[in-house]
Amino acid sequence: MEDTVTTPAQTPRFTAEVEASIASLREEVAKLHAELVRYGLVIWTGGNVSGRVPGADLFVIKPSGVSYDDLAPENMILCDLDGNVIKGTPGSDRSPSSDTAAHAYVYRNMPEVGGVVHTHSTYAVAWAARGEEIPCVITGMADEFGGPIPVGPFAIIGDDSIGRGIVETLTGHRSRAVLMQNHGPFTIGVTAKDAVKAAVMCEDAARTVHIAREAGPLIPIPQDRIDSLYNRYQNVYGQSGDERR
Repeated sequence: MEDTVTTPAQTPRFTAEVEASIASLREEVAKLHAELVRYGLVIWTGGNVSGRVPGADLFVIKPSGVSYDDLAPENMILCDLDGNVIKGTPGSDRSPSSDTAAHAYVYRNMPEVGGVVHTHSTYAVAWAARGEEIPCVITGMADEFGGPIPVGPFAIIGDDSIGRGIVETLTGHRSRAVLMQNHGPFTIGVTAKDAVKAAVMCEDAARTVHIAREAGPLIPIPQDRIDSLYNRYQNVYGQSGDERR
């Protein structure tokens, strides 16, 4: 994709349209991290949000080990789809999130994905620690995820192993969330905001189903009812043109 040129000093220069997209996405991704805090999905500096730059083989992600209170558009990090930091851009003097390789792998292999989120939300992590999928026993899960939230394989942080697990598990699956075994949830969306919504709804489902199971046997929802609920929510509910209803 012809979206950049390079000066002799190796400072990238993007088209005006791509520059505007990057600037807008930096602001959006920085703000979305506050939503992870607001909904209690992260502690300390754990977790991350990234977003794909429209019209370019690039994405924006948070820096590693930086307090959420200190996140700002200018310290978001721009990467290519191999996870390499684009040198000479704002934030490029920092190290990107330790999950950058996983995010990059998802973007390379799932072109429909525009946002990726990872959290350490308590109840979802508890299901991941058991290596157990969250069964679809509440209508909200049928609406949002179209079935159970699956478990992905155990993978080591730092390379693209987690990304491979995410892609292998979610390809052909309705769910936009996966519980990576012994680690925690990753969510995808058509945009970064959509992926954050999926992370919020994943934790809500994990908490509710856990509490229900502690109180007694779960009542399964028949598959045809799950299909009907999912279709209604995805295609009818809400206002026309909504990003995700």
